[in-house]
Amino acid sequence: MARGRGRVNAAAEAGMLLTARDVRELAEAAGIRPSKQRGQNFVMDPNTVRTIVGRAGAGAGQAVLEVGPGLGSLTLGLLEAGADVVAIELDRGLAELLPATLRARGVEEERFRLEHADALQVTELPTLPRAGAPTALVANLPYNVATPILLTALERFDSLRTALVMVQSEVVDRLTAGPGSRTYGGPSVKTAWYGRAVHAGRISRQIFWPVPNVDSALVELIRHEQPLGTTAEREKVFAVVDAAFAQRRKTLRAALAVWAGSAPRAEQILRAAGIDPSARGETLEIEQFRAIARAETEVAR
Repeated sequence: MARGRGRVNAAAEAGMLLTARDVRELAEAAGIRPSKQRGQNFVMDPNTVRTIVGRAGAGAGQAVLEVGPGLGSLTLGLLEAGADVVAIELDRGLAELLPATLRARGVEEERFRLEHADALQVTELPTLPRAGAPTALVANLPYNVATPILLTALERFDSLRTALVMVQSEVVDRLTAGPGSRTYGGPSVKTAWYGRAVHAGRISRQIFWPVPNVDSALVELIRHEQPLGTTAEREKVFAVVDAAFAQRRKTLRAALAVWAGSAPRAEQILRAAGIDPSARGETLEIEQFRAIARAETEVAR
């Protein structure tokens, strides 16, 4: 470990952000190899980091949630901009290394909190002494669990008002798709429940180590000023969404048969909601799924 700390201290002289050389040296010193199973691809370009932080609008007095900080490239960018950071890291080796990296670059302990945990299991976020609870999610999310992490964070942490995350390009297409699009599906509808998602720019493969075999992009979400409904309503709506897209080639009358109890009852509910039973889930927007969920409680069994 002494050798690793020496490398970290030497790297501090290079400035706040990690260069490609810093990233490789930190990983080598700590014996860390990117895990394909965990979808680890580390950002190693300071210019890209500053672009992401600028697009996120992170700045002084703001608390930011970062999931999967890795070696700390984006973490340092957020801190450089003046934001304080709550980070959740699953990998033990990375979780042990990151605090040392930040200390070596002069980051005050009160500006950073690290949770060594699975982001999908975290139900409460710590508050930071200066900035309070995180109001933005800014992260380079692991490709294999990006959508569940984003939707879970929005579900559990009401303090989050915005999100800017880097994910696989195809995931951005799904999250931002509208009704009728071939990429429109359950994640599209569920994202729309929380806010408006937009494509926020493509990211070069070459800024990652190792270089991934897929393209990456940014998706930005602004949460609705007022929630669309209660937690109970959301659960009902999401159950309809899951049923509708489980068999997306079927008509809603057929796709919702199990959820409703029978195909005739599904048709009755759909007609009560003002939805054509022969329509397919991919043609409906979030408000129409809400109408179906409401109609289900009104139609006698």
